[in-house]
Amino acid sequence: MAVTIKDVAKIANVAPSTVSRVIANSSRISEKTKKRVREVMDELGYHPNFIARSLASHSTRAIGLVMPSSSDAVFQNPFFPTVLTGLSEGAHAKQYALHMTTGKTDDEIYDGVVAMVQGGRVDGVVLLYSKVEDRVISYLKKRDFPFFVIGKPFKDDENINYVDNDNFKAGKEVTEHLIQLGHDRIAFIGGNLDLVVTVERIEGYEKALRNSGIKLVDEYIINDEFLQESGQDAVEVLLSLDQPPSALVVADDLMALGVLNKLDEMGIEVPKDISIVSFNNVLIAEMARPPLTSVNINIFDLGFQAAKNLIQKIENPEEPIKRIIVPFNIVTRYSCDRPKESLV
Repeated sequence: MAVTIKDVAKIANVAPSTVSRVIANSSRISEKTKKRVREVMDELGYHPNFIARSLASHSTRAIGLVMPSSSDAVFQNPFFPTVLTGLSEGAHAKQYALHMTTGKTDDEIYDGVVAMVQGGRVDGVVLLYSKVEDRVISYLKKRDFPFFVIGKPFKDDENINYVDNDNFKAGKEVTEHLIQLGHDRIAFIGGNLDLVVTVERIEGYEKALRNSGIKLVDEYIINDEFLQESGQDAVEVLLSLDQPPSALVVADDLMALGVLNKLDEMGIEVPKDISIVSFNNVLIAEMARPPLTSVNINIFDLGFQAAKNLIQKIENPEEPIKRIIVPFNIVTRYSCDRPKESLV
């Protein structure tokens, strides 16, 4: 016979309603009582029937995750497993499950979100990207459905819950790092211009150049997907210019790995011949040869904060709009040096 809440309550010497509140992790129950009830649940092998609870409470206790349209980027880029770990931990702390949807096109993504929301499969949604134009955000706002964006919304950000870094400032500071080393021919290899993160990092890069009186060169800015192959293609184009750059700001560690591989094929040494700074500070940056100077954007915390604060909004619809900025720091390694001509 299956163990019931009443069985747990009897042995723990509490009311069945108290057991229910412990399962829901209610703040009204003391930690001492929670500990005793959970110990009894473990002893009896009791597992809450969350499906039945959801039907009764009209809550799924699930969060929908909306991935970018490029499935290649999702599975190749270490950013996503790390941010998913943060989301998972934030959700698990409040006993929420994660429901993932993705698609190969914007239309497929939109249809997937509509199916999740109208099908009552989730209580809220996290978007793991921020686009310049996005029907998903418009749809969720129109339905007044709880959602959080990882990335700053392109417009109406004062009325949208989001968590992000200050990407303008990060783009500016890494460019200044190279300028301080003496570089004045600095190129930018970024992601898709449909993504707000790309736009803001380019703006920071350009601001640093203008502040230093360095002329902006249109050919020095190349944008593509956040993939290794994109970095390889971009550096090949840049080094074919009549006056190639002496330093690169690369908007993603995976792209930077592609840059390093292509430079090695071409017999160009880093940082002796060209310097590189990149973003995300995933394991790739540390394991690369040479190890990459990279911006640590605290990816795990981006995911954790998104899940934690979305659940707060789900459980208390009166929660105010939250715009959370996760700090970043530049981790200096061995991919940057003064320009070659200054070392002669």
